[in-house]
Amino acid sequence: MGAGDLSAALWQERRQLEVLLFRLETQQLHVEAGNLRWLGFTAAEVADVLDRLRFEALARSVESAGVAVEWGLPPETSLPGLIGVAPPGPWAEILSEHRTGLQDLLGRLGNAVRAGRNSLEAVRLTVAAGAPPAGTFSELDQLTLTGTVEHALAVIGQTGQPHLAEYLGNSPG
Repeated sequence: MGAGDLSAALWQERRQLEVLLFRLETQQLHVEAGNLRWLGFTAAEVADVLDRLRFEALARSVESAGVAVEWGLPPETSLPGLIGVAPPGPWAEILSEHRTGLQDLLGRLGNAVRAGRNSLEAVRLTVAAGAPPAGTFSELDQLTLTGTVEHALAVIGQTGQPHLAEYLGNSPG
């Protein structure tokens, strides 16, 4: 374990956050286009990325704790804390760049989640009013769509990254 391993873990986490952003934007495009038949698939893809992201967050936590202890800090030290005591050399700059990149991704994810939630809420209200968004649906189709929309909303509700925000020195939320 060392700063190089932490940097690699941060890269992996950034990659999964980018994939999550892509999946959320893809879901949003399908919803806006009225392609609701794909909503179950897009929600499952978002859930799959969230599973991988949990693993990457754990790997980052382990590597970060190792670096913190190596640098004489408590294992739960945040990324700004590590940056502040980084030894002479490139690590302060490298870790700062990771922090900036991750903060940017979290902001973009927040926007994508809000947009997706708003679109799904609009679909839910439309279906609840008995006016499906596209074509003539049977009662079974409406019930299925209602369940799929609820599932997609539940998955989007799990996309927040409060522990990462805290690690980056942001207020979670």
